[in-house]
Amino acid sequence: MNKAVFLDRDGVINEVLTKRVKFVNKPEQMYLLEGVGEGIKMLNDANFLVFVVTNQGGVGLGYMKEEMLKKVHEKMKKDINEYGGKIDDIIYCPHKPHAGCACRKPEPEMLHTLANKHQVSLKESYMIGDRDVDIMAGKQAGAKTILIGDEEGLADKHFPSLYEAAEWIIAH
Repeated sequence: MNKAVFLDRDGVINEVLTKRVKFVNKPEQMYLLEGVGEGIKMLNDANFLVFVVTNQGGVGLGYMKEEMLKKVHEKMKKDINEYGGKIDDIIYCPHKPHAGCACRKPEPEMLHTLANKHQVSLKESYMIGDRDVDIMAGKQAGAKTILIGDEEGLADKHFPSLYEAAEWIIAH
């Protein structure tokens, strides 16, 4: 069985709600947070699969089309590749918030889908997010959880950045 790190996108990998960008609806609005490329490369080098699991309600609300979302993800992967890092797979929920779908975090379906597809042991894996919905999805899936940001929440661990979380994961 493989081990993996499941990453939320907005606020973990890229800027959101900053002076430079509010939401990422186009590739030119994709800005990696500091240390993200290096952190993902460290995880790759430590034999973790790295996945992105992201709620993208903007698709369901009509702010962007799925083809544009795919272009945003291609830009994200390209930017991460420039640091030698690699995203192994991406899954997203395109439904509106409160649509009641089974895939939207805090539901764990996206993690289960990727774990089954890539033969991942969830108990040896991590879900990293910047909001409690990410942490709840990780906990429901049986993964260890890490919260990125200034506030402590429901997570097993808490770090200011993905880079620092990656360092800790590798050390443990």
